[in-house]
Amino acid sequence: MPRPPLTPTEYWDLYKPHRGEGEQPAPPADRFEWTQFPGHGPGPELLGTPQRVLELGPGEGADAVHLARLGIQVTAVDFSAFQIERATRWWSHIPGVRFVHADVCDFLATDATEYDAIYSMWGAVWFTDPELLLPLVAKRLTPGGVFVFSHAEAGPGMYGPQQMRGKWLEGRERELTVLRWQYTPDMWADLLKRHGFTDVAARIVPPPNGETLGTLLVQAAQNDP
Repeated sequence: MPRPPLTPTEYWDLYKPHRGEGEQPAPPADRFEWTQFPGHGPGPELLGTPQRVLELGPGEGADAVHLARLGIQVTAVDFSAFQIERATRWWSHIPGVRFVHADVCDFLATDATEYDAIYSMWGAVWFTDPELLLPLVAKRLTPGGVFVFSHAEAGPGMYGPQQMRGKWLEGRERELTVLRWQYTPDMWADLLKRHGFTDVAARIVPPPNGETLGTLLVQAAQNDP
């Protein structure tokens, strides 16, 4: 009898930990990049000069740690217990960064903290219904705060919630089925403006060196009172 597909939580608990046996070393935290290509595209300057930052879906935690080393107070929220436990184990000695195990929408709905910047690099923004997420993000930003996120550009006609399907993890018999929400830059701009964001800049960062997949990069601000 076929085994049921992996749930989203199971997938993120398995994603990357499956590489190699035993304890894996912490990744380098010497770069902060929005695209999947090292040294290509903008960096942390898109966040402005924040004092308090929230990352949605930090995974291994290297980007959050990079910001913390710049003197920024960073909270990083992920719904994978494994990812949070591992990031905490790797980076607990770094001052200024806190890893929280929670669903990002639940966290945003219950946490009273306001943040100067909220961001996601190929993380939870890609895998969360924006109609639920965007109003929660808007409420947690300080006046004039920024929201920045990136993920792979959408294929032609592949807009809205799209299923990621396939046996993505080596040696796993169960199929992966996870939804990711993807839109054109103009569609993202319309969504953000409808939820009260201003100064929206959404674009595709072209890939380098003949690569075929670009990066969607979106910046928006919260209205001043």
